[in-house]
Amino acid sequence: MKVEVKALRLSFGRNSVLDGVDLSVPANSIYAIMGPSGSGKSTLLRTVNRLIELYPDAKVEGDVLLDGVSVFSMDVSELRRRVQMVFQIPNPIPNLSIFENVALGLKLNKLVKSRRELQERVKWALEAARLWDEVKDRLDSPAGKLSGGQQQRLCIARALAFQPEVLLADEPTANLDPENTARIEELLLELKKSVTIMLVTHFPGQAARISDYVAFLYKGKVVEAGPTKEVFTRPRHELTEKYVTGRLY
Repeated sequence: MKVEVKALRLSFGRNSVLDGVDLSVPANSIYAIMGPSGSGKSTLLRTVNRLIELYPDAKVEGDVLLDGVSVFSMDVSELRRRVQMVFQIPNPIPNLSIFENVALGLKLNKLVKSRRELQERVKWALEAARLWDEVKDRLDSPAGKLSGGQQQRLCIARALAFQPEVLLADEPTANLDPENTARIEELLLELKKSVTIMLVTHFPGQAARISDYVAFLYKGKVVEAGPTKEVFTRPRHELTEKYVTGRLY
């Protein structure tokens, strides 16, 4: 397994958010984590690459393994190079150029050795995010001038520039129209050939369309997990059936 979550418990002070979560994420798959708001989905993603440590009152028990090694034993900078994250609201640096938005992390982390290598990596990342043809003639333009869908693909390109092994996608289409949502979904399906994707989604339909495996979280617990087709066509738990059919409010 590429990522394994083992007996994960997480709380903020006295507020329990995750309660004994177990997940196994195969390499080169899209693993969707679905459930209503407040189920702990985004918190789970933030624990995988230790962004949760930015919250001083967060208490974590259990473990998360990357290729069999606990992420809590890794150098955090190396972990976040290998495990990149894309958020619900696109967050490019608006006053920086399109090029610099992708290049900045590479330069700060000294991941490229020359200007030529930097240019090649930025182009590769923009191509991988299916954005290159739309921006190649205006790489010096501010990223803030891009449309919402383009900004999200720019954020994906920025993550891909690190050449990560795992991409954490926290509701990446929640604020996009149907056309841009379809573009991102098609992109994720292409990316899973080289990257393992953990996708948080509010929409069961999205999980059904593009994921290979799915977990249904409810109030911090995994109610059901398994191959997407099985969970959607033969749910074992009444709560799962209600959620995937839109009857759980």
